[in-house]
This record gives sequence, structure tokens and C-alpha cells, in this order.
Amino acid sequence: MDGNRRFAKNFELTPEAGHLFGRDKIEDVLDWCLELGIKVLTVYAFSTENFNRNEGEVKTLMNLCKQELDKAAKDSRIHKNKVRIRIIGHIESLPKDTRQSAQYAMDATAKYDKYFFNIALAYGGREEIIHAIQEIAGDVKKGSINVQDISQKTVSSYLYTNGLPDPDLVLRTSGEERISNFLLWQLAYSELYFSDVFWPAFQKRDLLKAIRTYQKRKRRYGK
Repeated sequence: MDGNRRFAKNFELTPEAGHLFGRDKIEDVLDWCLELGIKVLTVYAFSTENFNRNEGEVKTLMNLCKQELDKAAKDSRIHKNKVRIRIIGHIESLPKDTRQSAQYAMDATAKYDKYFFNIALAYGGREEIIHAIQEIAGDVKKGSINVQDISQKTVSSYLYTNGLPDPDLVLRTSGEERISNFLLWQLAYSELYFSDVFWPAFQKRDLLKAIRTYQKRKRRYGK
């Protein structure tokens, strides 16, 4: 979800205002996905690299995350549609209050299995893989895993996304054409789509365009 700050700059607004517009857009996209029957949505809300931004902006983003997690845990749309909320990332590095809100949102929706809304917080693809390697190495050392039995399925089971399907489509806004440390293991066979639209200005027609492009690619592969 890229382009909040550049969107704000174009309108001579503060970066914080851009993040507010970006926050509201998440709710729109979730509604569109529910309407279209898209079962799994994963949003990249805050990366491990984002901690390097200035202290004020990081605090603003953490406060927004907490507010939205608290709101989502009580949102009637979430419960009506049985949407399970899952936080992926190094949750321990989040501020205590944000971490508590994240856990509450996950607990409140833990029994749902119709739709899945995954929020990547304090997430980094390389860090996720390193964490998985460390966990696997520990289990090898304890004797619960044999080295020769380690497979792709094994590695996947140690990732933050354990139990979730790999993404069919990865969509990035704002015109940047790079992955930026997002789901590096999981997107090995995903279709990539890059939109020139800043995230706060992203519209339903932009999502539909991405989906149509994905469908054409899939049809082409089937020939």
C-alpha cells in the first residue's frame, strides 16, 4: 500500500494526513474484496524498515494501527462475514499497546474461517525466512526434525503465514516496481501487478483492472 506520503505532498498535506487517507482506503478495499468473494487479503501495513523513519511518524503509524485493530475487532462487517484477522510479522517488536490490540483482534476472530484478513506489521520477508531457519535449526538440534526431511513444505510451516495459501496476485500501488521485502518465499509463483495510482487514491476500478489483468494472464498460461 505505497504512496501515502507522496499523495499528501501533492495536496500540500502532512505525511500524517496521507496515512489517515491510506487507513480509510484499507476499509474500502476490504469491502470490495468481500463483495467480489476474494477469500484471502493480505496488506503490508508496516515493515521492519519503517521503524527507521522519524520518531513522530512511527508513533503516528503505531497509533493508527492500534486504533484500526481495536475498530476491526468490533466491526460488524468482520463478524457478519466471519473474517479471521491475523497479524503476520515480528509482533514482539511492536509497542505494548499495539501488540495487545493485535492479539485481541486475532482472539476475537480466531474461530472464523470464511474470509482471511492478514495484516503485515513489523514484517520483513528476509527476517521471516531467517526466523524460520532459526526455528528449524533449533528443532534439528532437539532431534524433532531430521535434516534430510526438510522440504519446501517444512519451511512454509515455520513461516508467519503457516496455514495460509501463497498469494495468487501481488499488487503494489504508487508506480514503484519492486517487491520491497514482502512475502519473498510465498510469492515464488505469484502474478505481480504494479499500479501508478497512489494508495489513498486507489479506486475499485483499479482493483478490477488488476484482477482482469491477472485473469488474462491465467487464461494465457492455460493455452
